[in-house]
Amino acid sequence: MFFVCAFTMGMWACSTSADEKFKNLSADEFEQLIRDEAVQCVDVRTVAEYSEGHIPGSLHINVLDERFAADADELLDKQRPVAVYCKSGRRSRNAARLLVKKGYQVYNLDTGFQGWKELGKEVAF
Repeated sequence: MFFVCAFTMGMWACSTSADEKFKNLSADEFEQLIRDEAVQCVDVRTVAEYSEGHIPGSLHINVLDERFAADADELLDKQRPVAVYCKSGRRSRNAARLLVKKGYQVYNLDTGFQGWKELGKEVAF
């Protein structure tokens, strides 16, 4: 029983500290953030998903592509904040963790593009 409790507490502490290195934002907060031209907005979904609609002005770097880290380093400026999103917020959390490890300041759209659209936010095609 002690081992199970210790393991659970350890896993919780690890996940909490990893999440604290980037900030999850609501769609309204995310929209406000990306109005700043210094912020690099990145869609981390697949090419097909991106072509079906995306946040205006966003770059596309597929987190599922094995070249994600290399493409990010090639296209992004570490001196500027990065705002990431995917369909629901799950893949973008993974992307955020990877980018934080590489030295980027990262913000994540917590509800993803799905939540963005549900609130009637602007979409580009």
